[in-house]
Amino acid sequence: MKIYNSLSRKKGPFKPKKTKQVGMYVCGPTVYDEPHIGHARSAYIFDVMRRYLIEYKGYKVKFVRNVTDVDDKIINKAKEEFAGEDLNSAVKKVADKYLAAYHQALNQLGITTKGRGIIEPKASEYIGQMQKFIKILLKKKVAYQSGADVYFDISKAKNYGKLSNQSRQAMEAGARVAPTENKRHPLDFALWKSAKEDEPWWGSDWGRGRPGWHIECSVMSTDILGNEFDIHGGGLDLIFPHHENEIAQSEGAGKKFARIWIHHGLLTINGQKMAKSLGNFITIKDVLARYPADILKIFYLQAHYSSPVDFSWEKLEKIKKGYERIDILRGKLEKYKNVRGGTGSMKQFRDRFIERMDDNFDTPGALAVLFEMANKCNKLIESDEELKQFVLKYALQVMHEMTAVFGLTFLKPRAYDISDGEIKEKIEMRNDFRKKKMFKQADQIRKQLIEKGIILEDVKDGKTAWRRKL
Repeated sequence: MKIYNSLSRKKGPFKPKKTKQVGMYVCGPTVYDEPHIGHARSAYIFDVMRRYLIEYKGYKVKFVRNVTDVDDKIINKAKEEFAGEDLNSAVKKVADKYLAAYHQALNQLGITTKGRGIIEPKASEYIGQMQKFIKILLKKKVAYQSGADVYFDISKAKNYGKLSNQSRQAMEAGARVAPTENKRHPLDFALWKSAKEDEPWWGSDWGRGRPGWHIECSVMSTDILGNEFDIHGGGLDLIFPHHENEIAQSEGAGKKFARIWIHHGLLTINGQKMAKSLGNFITIKDVLARYPADILKIFYLQAHYSSPVDFSWEKLEKIKKGYERIDILRGKLEKYKNVRGGTGSMKQFRDRFIERMDDNFDTPGALAVLFEMANKCNKLIESDEELKQFVLKYALQVMHEMTAVFGLTFLKPRAYDISDGEIKEKIEMRNDFRKKKMFKQADQIRKQLIEKGIILEDVKDGKTAWRRKL
């Protein structure tokens, strides 16, 4: 198995530090607003990686996704939504509200949030550990106090810019210094920020304040996974300054840090950056109101995780047609599940699926294998080959394995007000009308079922198959 490492800028063999155990840390949400489809892509692709490492490679994965619940954006939202209330209480309300919304959205998408080695630490739970970490940096003289603020001294960082592959001069050119900051160098970053009036704060040796953003990930990741862990993930937009600063402060404390860095491409809407000001801010809730979660997942799978992806409703509509083919096929294959049998020609698809996923989690290639196998199965079903049932049983098993890694649930988004028994009764009535050449009455039943979301398909020997519309 090979993974591309953003730090080395090379694709190389994946060898975890501990045999059959993987430590994986992913930058999670800052909880101040409704989760959008960009959040969903990040959470989903790392969940697919986690599933694959467990289900196909046999690793025990400790997966950490942090929650930033101490942040300027959360404070501003608290002032907006709970004006006049105690700010400390308001900040907690905002964080709790939008973390719950995030969890709800991920659960609706079928993305695992609990169990199986998943840990979700909050920044507010690690204030004490962050302060201890800052004291280490001060003792090692790679940080300095300025008033009630504490900054990391970037001049003491060796090879700063190695992750983003930027020269210090280029980084300095884009650096901004706020009027309230009193730091020695434009690239120095806050480890501890003194509290402004009415802001939430914690006591410290440097006065009332709260941690900077970058410190939380270094502290939480190493506390849970150890000083040198296998994989650190996040979006391309986090490489600089966030991940660059994580490396600087961790190494400044004398710690080894993440061995492999995985970064995913960003999401746009019809070629534009998503923003409320542009009127193209699409939440997870918006998509799930119109499509099953699986459709959005396949949209993400069609692009390699490292590539940008451009969202449009038209693309989801096209994906829906291909997805329906897989859904219909699964239903047809179910009748072969209790047949004793071997593998036949289907083993090649499982092997090729593994080959594609082993190559830096090539989900577009792996998804293509799934659809190719579906085409093969449909041809076999229509054939009269004596051994086809044995082949198709194994195909169902392989399909279950593939779709499980992708987290495809084939759950329908709407509640139907017609039972399976009622559907079968209607189909029998329709077939009876057809035999009597009462085609008008037969068509009326078809229309009634369509209105209930039921699609009929007339097959061989005068029989009728049916499925629920997505």
